[in-house]
Amino acid sequence: MRVLGRIPRALGLREAGVYYALLLLILALAGVCAALGRPGYLSAVNLINIVYQASPVALMGVAMTVVLITGNFDLSVASVAALAAAVQILTVDAVGFWPALLLALAAAGAVGLLNGVMVQLVGINAFIVTLGTLTAIRGLVLIVTGGRSLMVQTPAALAVMTNFESGRAGPLPRPILYMAAFTLLVWLVLRFTTVGRRIYAVGGNAEAARLCGISVPAYRIGAFVLSGLAAGFAGVLYASRFGAMNPTALQGEELTVIAAAILGGTSLFGGAGSVLKTVAGALVLYTLTNGFNVLNLGANYQGLIEGTVLIAAAALYTLGGRRRAPRKALTIIRGELPEAVCHKTRC
Repeated sequence: MRVLGRIPRALGLREAGVYYALLLLILALAGVCAALGRPGYLSAVNLINIVYQASPVALMGVAMTVVLITGNFDLSVASVAALAAAVQILTVDAVGFWPALLLALAAAGAVGLLNGVMVQLVGINAFIVTLGTLTAIRGLVLIVTGGRSLMVQTPAALAVMTNFESGRAGPLPRPILYMAAFTLLVWLVLRFTTVGRRIYAVGGNAEAARLCGISVPAYRIGAFVLSGLAAGFAGVLYASRFGAMNPTALQGEELTVIAAAILGGTSLFGGAGSVLKTVAGALVLYTLTNGFNVLNLGANYQGLIEGTVLIAAAALYTLGGRRRAPRKALTIIRGELPEAVCHKTRC
């Protein structure tokens, strides 16, 4: 009976709104394309291409969701991805693909660790810290590359990189599989493990989490490291796709990543969010982009419509969120609170 009682809520506009929006958007674009005599929008090739294009942003968005759940956010992801791409291309000819990938991830993870330490241990606001690293890392990329595009020189290294990014498993490009595996792993951790419950608790009520014995700094720093690693992997995918990188590559993508999380209903105040809905949010954005390309609409319309969709989604979740219980985070960790603390916090 309890499960049946949750079904209407799970199918409600707030819980499933992003899925409805994605479905309606696809059907609307398919209808417009059919009316204009354009090629079948619902073809498997086109739908797979949308997911393929969205994969790097969705992958970063999943990690961004974890950061947002803990009550912070990370503006530096696009610059970190560009740094990882530069490290990958600069080292792959000398050391080979896999060592270069590890170096790229190490550099990206180090930036994530720096962000986490500065925010959580030094106490600087996350907006200031990650805005600073966004600018500093982009400047570092320009210095390392000399402001010039980089290219892989060794044919063997280029072949491995191309296969890593453009290879297929059946009909699906590998980036889709990477994104799906990472999303599934993070979803399982958040949904079914103590670590996941504590991540939500840290963002929902940090003081109650601390009273439970949860190391709030460790979880928040860990979220930043995860964000850095995900951005680094996205950067490696970018470098592998083209076998080259421009020092201004991925500029502005951090806003797309955050927009995907917001469209998925992740709270900017912490304690709430779903990685599955973040992926759906990324697909909404790239379905719009794909629709603009298919219909030959200019970039001016794209910015206007995407901005409107984002504001509308934020308004919907904000209005719906006013009905939520203010102490949801205490419910999440209720089983872990000592009896004295439970009495003190009235959970």
